[in-house]
Order: sequence, then structure tokens, then C-alpha cells
Amino acid sequence: MFNSILAQADTTVALETVSQATALIGPKAGAAIGAGIVAIGAGLGIGKLAASAMEGIARQPEAGDNIKGAMIVAAALIEGVSLFGVVVCLLAAL
Repeated sequence: MFNSILAQADTTVALETVSQATALIGPKAGAAIGAGIVAIGAGLGIGKLAASAMEGIARQPEAGDNIKGAMIVAAALIEGVSLFGVVVCLLAAL
């Protein structure tokens, strides 16, 4: 019970902080920062994915085709989520 009250209080404080920051820098700048964070996150995710796939192929070359296929599917999913995030950020600026 007490933990849920603390979690709710932390959420309220976080929302107030975000609203104060948005009021300070403006919604368009906030949306631009959000879109930038999404793009950075997607780049890091795809980079980690590719590095892990290359390491897996180097360790087990006979499984290279399966690893490449799984990597392409995962990269497409990451791209889709990041595109959705950027669009949401840009729509928030309107």
C-alpha cells in the first residue's frame, strides 16, 4: 500500500517536472528533443543488434543466414517503433 502511494507521488512529481520544463522551453522544442532522443535510441539499438549479429556469425558461420534473417526482422521492428515515436513527437509540436 505504502509503495503504491510513493509510486503515485513520484509519478505526480515527474509529471509536474515535465510540464514545468515544457512551459520553460516550449512544446516545439520539447517535441524536437523527444524526436532526437528517439533517433538516438534507435541508432544505439540497431548498432547493438548488428554488433551482436556479426559476433554470432563470426562464432558460428553456418548459422549466418538464420542470424541475418532474424537481424533484418528485428531491425525493421526497431525502425518501425522509432518512426512511430518521431511522428508522435512531431504531432505533439503542432
